[in-house]
Amino acid sequence: MEAIKDRRWRDLETLTARDRALCEVAEKLSGTPTRMVESDWKPLRDLGFDDRACLEVAHVVGIFNHLTRLADGLGLALDPETLDAGRTGEALKRAGEAPAS
Repeated sequence: MEAIKDRRWRDLETLTARDRALCEVAEKLSGTPTRMVESDWKPLRDLGFDDRACLEVAHVVGIFNHLTRLADGLGLALDPETLDAGRTGEALKRAGEAPAS
């Protein structure tokens, strides 16, 4: 996760072709969306992504960008439980949910 945040994801040998294609699209769509062209989608299309799947990728990237910009712009901070989950990699529990065994 840190490699993605630091834009070092290209250095990760463990990423699948699918993950690499998704990272490429997400990075360009986030940073320079007006420069997106049809060929930017080709790696995903080569992996079987149709128009609907590409649209879903664009929606997820766009919504994530929207929400993080709102949070950053409003100065929102993560609660301690979420920070801990991010640090440890352990999923958050819903209220009243029993811990995983």
